[in-house]
Amino acid sequence: MKITQLLLATVLLIGGFLLGTNFSSPSEAENTEQVAYNQEDSSATNPETEPSPTPSLSYKRAVDPVNTFGTHESAVINLFESAAPSVVFITTSSLSQARWSMDVTEIPKGTGTGFMWDEKGHIVTNFHVLEGGNKFTVTLSDQTSYDAEVVGAEPNKDLAVLRINAGPKAKPLPVGKSNNLKVGQFTYAIGNPFGFDQTLTTGVVSALGREITARSGTKIYDVIQTDAAINPGNSGGPLLNSSGRVIGVNTAIYSPSGAYSGIGFSIPIDVVNIVVPDLIQYGRVKRPIMGVELVSPNYVRDAGAMIRNVSEGSPAERAGLIGLSRGRNGVTLAGDLIVGIDEKDISSNVDLIEALEKYKPGDNITVIYNRGGKMYETSLKLTSSVK
Repeated sequence: MKITQLLLATVLLIGGFLLGTNFSSPSEAENTEQVAYNQEDSSATNPETEPSPTPSLSYKRAVDPVNTFGTHESAVINLFESAAPSVVFITTSSLSQARWSMDVTEIPKGTGTGFMWDEKGHIVTNFHVLEGGNKFTVTLSDQTSYDAEVVGAEPNKDLAVLRINAGPKAKPLPVGKSNNLKVGQFTYAIGNPFGFDQTLTTGVVSALGREITARSGTKIYDVIQTDAAINPGNSGGPLLNSSGRVIGVNTAIYSPSGAYSGIGFSIPIDVVNIVVPDLIQYGRVKRPIMGVELVSPNYVRDAGAMIRNVSEGSPAERAGLIGLSRGRNGVTLAGDLIVGIDEKDISSNVDLIEALEKYKPGDNITVIYNRGGKMYETSLKLTSSVK
């Protein structure tokens, strides 16, 4: 009996265990479903659990491979690319030696522009670009630099010539004419304003026949006025026409502030083409001269240019002109007072100098002068300032 009860209890225990593994209580099932729901919901809202793909956003535009220029743009681009290698950057400095240490110090004086005149390395620039310096460095468009020597200068025209040993890199700009320019035609200036190299500005011929005053106080005539931007550092650079030929040398601006205000001036190439060959050959301009020294205007009360001294063997001496002299009582007697050259009235020393610049050595002129209150005239043949 006990054995039978024991077997029955064993059977019931095994059956209960098997039934327990297949069924669960309602509370357990509910809890299981809730856990599963929470897991599914969390995977949908938590990106760290399962990141969702994000579409790629781009604001970059597709590049149009076609790059075209208008006819005028292409012409200007070609003009600049052709001319730029012949335009140079000039740095002016002075060398100063300390008195006790004997150390040499280089002091910057300024910068400017120039352009190649010929294949021998001659460079045209303004006189005022070099003024005050004794060391000059020329930098080409490819950034190679050369020490430059001064060949000649003409302060009265604000022109000077440097020379460098650049070999085949010395490519001169083509030269045009300035006596046939028209107001309104296009102009192009290449230079180094404020130290920025290889800068192109464009404009037109604004006016012709302007007059500006050189550092020496003499007038420069027939100057070209342009509205192509010319700023400090552009001085000495070329002014080009639409065919890329030099028609002037940029030299000055009219501006109360010192910066570009729409009015720039260029020395006409016709003048440059007369002055530069003399500077290269002689180091100075071969001027027509009469052979006289003039009295300072501070000591002359009447309008005109008074002769102080007449050079021996000069055209003035052969024409019978006389300078200051002393009377028997030691009083200084006035020299001849020149009041006219041909048809031009002369009222000052500057007038006489400027009048003679319109002639060349070998020309004959008529001189009208006042001697002792009486008017006379004589003819003479001008000679050269360079022997």
